[in-house]
Amino acid sequence: MTMNYDHMNMTNKDTSHEHHDMSSMNHDHMDMSSHEHTSHAGMDSMNMSDMKRRFWWAFFLMIPIIIITPFMGIYLPFTFTFPGSSWVSALLSTLLYFIGSKPFWDGARAEFRTKKPAMMSLITVGLNVTFWYSIYAVLSTQLFHVHVMDFFWEFATLNVIMLLGHRIEMSVTMQAGDATAKLRELMPNIAHVKHDDMLMDMPIDTLKSDMIVRVLAGESFPADGTVVEGVSQVDESLMTGESRLVEKKMGSQVVGGTINGNGTLDVKLTTVGEDSFIGQLKETLLSSQDKKSRAETLADKVASWLFWVALLFAIGSLLIWTPLRGLGFAINIAATVLVIACPHALGLAVPLVINRTKAIAAKEGILIKNRKALVAANHLKFALMDKTGTLTTGKFTVQRFSVYDFDQSKALGIMSALDQQSTHPLAQSIVNYAKEKHAPKIQASHVENIAGYGVRGKIDDQLYTLASAKYLKQNHITFTPLQTEGSISYLLEEGRVIAVIAQGDHLKESASAFIRTLLNQGITPVMITGDNELAANQIADELKITDIHAQVSPQDKIKLVSKYQQHGMTMMIGDGINDAPALAQANLSIAIGVGTEVAHASADAILIADQLSKIIDFINLAKRSNTKQVQNLWWGASYNIIAIPLAAGVLAFAGIMLNPMIAALIMSLSTIIVAVNALLLKY
Repeated sequence: MTMNYDHMNMTNKDTSHEHHDMSSMNHDHMDMSSHEHTSHAGMDSMNMSDMKRRFWWAFFLMIPIIIITPFMGIYLPFTFTFPGSSWVSALLSTLLYFIGSKPFWDGARAEFRTKKPAMMSLITVGLNVTFWYSIYAVLSTQLFHVHVMDFFWEFATLNVIMLLGHRIEMSVTMQAGDATAKLRELMPNIAHVKHDDMLMDMPIDTLKSDMIVRVLAGESFPADGTVVEGVSQVDESLMTGESRLVEKKMGSQVVGGTINGNGTLDVKLTTVGEDSFIGQLKETLLSSQDKKSRAETLADKVASWLFWVALLFAIGSLLIWTPLRGLGFAINIAATVLVIACPHALGLAVPLVINRTKAIAAKEGILIKNRKALVAANHLKFALMDKTGTLTTGKFTVQRFSVYDFDQSKALGIMSALDQQSTHPLAQSIVNYAKEKHAPKIQASHVENIAGYGVRGKIDDQLYTLASAKYLKQNHITFTPLQTEGSISYLLEEGRVIAVIAQGDHLKESASAFIRTLLNQGITPVMITGDNELAANQIADELKITDIHAQVSPQDKIKLVSKYQQHGMTMMIGDGINDAPALAQANLSIAIGVGTEVAHASADAILIADQLSKIIDFINLAKRSNTKQVQNLWWGASYNIIAIPLAAGVLAFAGIMLNPMIAALIMSLSTIIVAVNALLLKY
């Protein structure tokens, strides 16, 4: 029997104890993350094992190619040629072309579909020019005895280096966890549909509204609906975060994905598929994932710029040099321009830094999942966070307990009986307090949740209710409000208030320093909580937080994130399933380590260590990582900026043409520099 702790003037414990209908959310405010579908969209269709196979095949094919092939016409110390070695290079390169180039072809097609050629397009041009021009070179040299320099060495190394870079990026994505996949795991594969007096097993994607389904003990509900027959207890922790079971009988509402307890229920479906609770949440996650995935990275922008520059110089070379030196010379110049534009260093510039950043963060108890969101760390203006469990310990204690014309010990025993089955910290606080005070052990029957208000049950055929002030007001029950901080619950006997209990939480030791550091960095802390305003203000005053939102509903969270995003980059810290849309909507989101899997999959990073100072460390690390990425992109692009015009012959009038050896050395040096610079990133 589950219970919403609104009865404690804590409409929700904000993250994991909230109950709401996701379908009521306004989709204008629900863009939300996790998996980034980068502009390398073709890579998304490939699984990691396929990528791994392609990389190793390409790597082992590259080894003999770079041994038997000169580097831009230069014979390196380890170069070993023999009669027919050029044919062997051509054969091995052909195998490598078909094995290693496919991911980049797929990615380039995706980029051109969106009319935004970037890294994948640049790589594809480089691979195709180096491969096909080299085939032409072999045929010209071997069959027509006209010596033309091939680029098999460059083709092979470019292919392997790019596969390595994108394998690193894919590993980040694979480790992130798919929020929608986690949601799918909550749903059954089939449903037992009643047809006359028979049961038919049907896939859940074929279900329709008004169908009657039978849900057996231990099974998940396939969609939202109303109980028409049977009595059972249901685990609704999906919505409330509590393990207490809720009694369901004829007329009770059930939500898809929640788990049936010990009975059998016949349910008339009301909303299925995309209209259901899970469907709405899934749609929200997907829309936000898509929005974040479309965010163009700096690396993509640089690659896009280089793509058009290289293409422009190559075409210009053809047009200018053809009338001056002939078509053959012009083609050679144009090919050299496109070969020099091959993004060896550029392709590794970001993945190496990201991999280094992930490794450093993981050692410090932070798991980074979405690299694109890290850019937001440079420009954060707001940090939205829950109160309970984030700023406070989440360990509640009873601060005040009073009775009105009733036995104090018995009243405490009744409260404990109603809260006995809950694992919520507030409920456990009451149970533990009752034990400390040696309150009598009382058994309650017919305990049920009052959605959004509290819990009730029978003791000795007498009905008792533990609920919030809001419940009392809405039911016109006379009471004297308790003026104190904390979460307040009122105990009613047949509609008469007989006791009141107030519970409080305590600040984490690191909370004050955390808020102070945020303010020093120019980031405005914003406290959002389901608790009452009095309790929220008391904690806010201690921490000197001026931006407070109390009694926040789950629907309000995503609206708040969207509202703050209109004024600057926004970070969200949360842990519950119902936090998933807000986490994914935020520019940068952090899930607390004890949170749900759906929250983890929706967030950009997961804080494993329960230390708020780690969030500051994470922000600082992300800033340094972004700086390193920019540095590497400059190093990676500077080679192309210098080499492309020289290769095109812009200084030919002065007798300066780019020497292939110099170009090769600069390209190698650029690649080494970005690798070393990435390794210099420290925590």
